Amino acid sequence: MKFPYEDFDLTGVTTYPLASRPSKVHDADFGRAWEPASGFGGWLASLPNLLAAADFRAVVGAMRRAASADRGVVWGIGAHVIKTGLAPVVIGLMEQGYVSAVAMNGAGLIHDFEVALGGVTSEDVDTVLGPGKFGMSEETGGLNAIISAGAKRGLGLGQAVTAHLLSAPPPFARVSLLSAAARLGIPVTVHVAIGTDIIHMHPGASGDAIGAASLRDFRYFTSFVSRLEGGVYLNCGSAVILPEVFLKAVALTRNRGLSLDGLTTVNFDFARMYRPETNVVRRPVAGVGRGYSFTGHHEIMLPLLAAALTAAADEVPF
Repeated sequence: MKFPYEDFDLTGVTTYPLASRPSKVHDADFGRAWEPASGFGGWLASLPNLLAAADFRAVVGAMRRAASADRGVVWGIGAHVIKTGLAPVVIGLMEQGYVSAVAMNGAGLIHDFEVALGGVTSEDVDTVLGPGKFGMSEETGGLNAIISAGAKRGLGLGQAVTAHLLSAPPPFARVSLLSAAARLGIPVTVHVAIGTDIIHMHPGASGDAIGAASLRDFRYFTSFVSRLEGGVYLNCGSAVILPEVFLKAVALTRNRGLSLDGLTTVNFDFARMYRPETNVVRRPVAGVGRGYSFTGHHEIMLPLLAAALTAAADEVPF
């Protein structure tokens, strides 16, 4: 059969009143002009109660409830968070009780350790790779001795480094997340893929020590995750390592029959990637909680989160 060119007959098409239609957007959810005298809390309250703004409020509320009920707020932090100067922001949240534990990848550990020692990090790879100097800072390579000594004492990798920083406070401890964690007694775990970090190029690197200490940290981290019923897990700036580690920790928790009911998971990054979206935001909370994603630069998004958490509860009800 061949169809002819023929207008569709609109005779008999029915309509209905707008007021009778279910609608997803209502004027009550609209934003409003911000009044500077209302401060940051007023600015936050002026956002529309829609999409990402509504999700942002929900995450702030979940973090406040978790902290007040001692349910746990665990942070997974990638190296870019440290490189963009956000350690002091996270330290402020540590001091307010919004950080129960911190998980890092190996690069995050290295950047923060360099900051603690010298107030600098992030070498110019394009400049130093050609001459064969990339990754060869003596002080950074000293992490290997700290890790090996800690492994001999049965410590996790993060535990070994924070204990070292506590015993010998570095010049720039005030801007070091690791130093603050040591000072405040907040556990840090470090999850390493052998060969991915510059300290693995140094002669002092021990696969036995790094592997044993990082495996111990995985088990510590799993213990933290197993306590997150009603709590919050944030993945900030790790595209592969920490989302994979988190998923395995969730799997072990479920294998033991432990509850993660009411878990809130959050991913912050400047691009949406497969593993954070799947292994953090979707799979772990299916049927038990809620996951959220925020796309934007860390150096803007995380200070916004910190400011929202710091704003007085009566300014912005969540």
